[in-house]
Amino acid sequence: MADGVQAADRGWLLLIYRVPPEPSRLRSAVWRRIKSLGAIYLQNSAAALPASVGAERALRKLRSEILDMGGTAVLMSCGVLAGGSEVLAAFQAARDDEYEEIADRCEDFLAQVRKEHVAEHFTFAELEENEVDLVKLQKWFARVRQRDVFGAEGRGPAEKALAECAQALEGYAARVYAEEADIH
Repeated sequence: MADGVQAADRGWLLLIYRVPPEPSRLRSAVWRRIKSLGAIYLQNSAAALPASVGAERALRKLRSEILDMGGTAVLMSCGVLAGGSEVLAAFQAARDDEYEEIADRCEDFLAQVRKEHVAEHFTFAELEENEVDLVKLQKWFARVRQRDVFGAEGRGPAEKALAECAQALEGYAARVYAEEADIH
């Protein structure tokens, strides 16, 4: 974690904002956007991200959108004077939660592929659908990994789960191709 603490010492971006209470969809939109960036909430309406050029650009854009909604927002670049380990731990926990969710979805994916095997449902349409699902999982993982600047512990298990999914899909694809060859 020493490397993570050193990386965290490079600074944080802090977005402090207020959105009009109505319509509530505005607050929801801001919340979803902050979550999609990987930011953590330090308290209500105060979200933090490790400082980077990309994070700053994204938060500046979000600030502008909040202002367009009739809200207020301040984007600050700061260092943590006290409580840095808690901020880092919260950021790591958020990444671990995302990785855990990916691993859970991988279990769902594997169950679906097993179900197709049991039902002997070996079609190109099903293969294509499973390929699309795996690509979505891989893209989701790539987004989380990109914002995992401190190397959260959940990354390894999520990578392993994705590799299992890819292997299961390869096995399923081989069976689909074999079944197709038997038909013709």
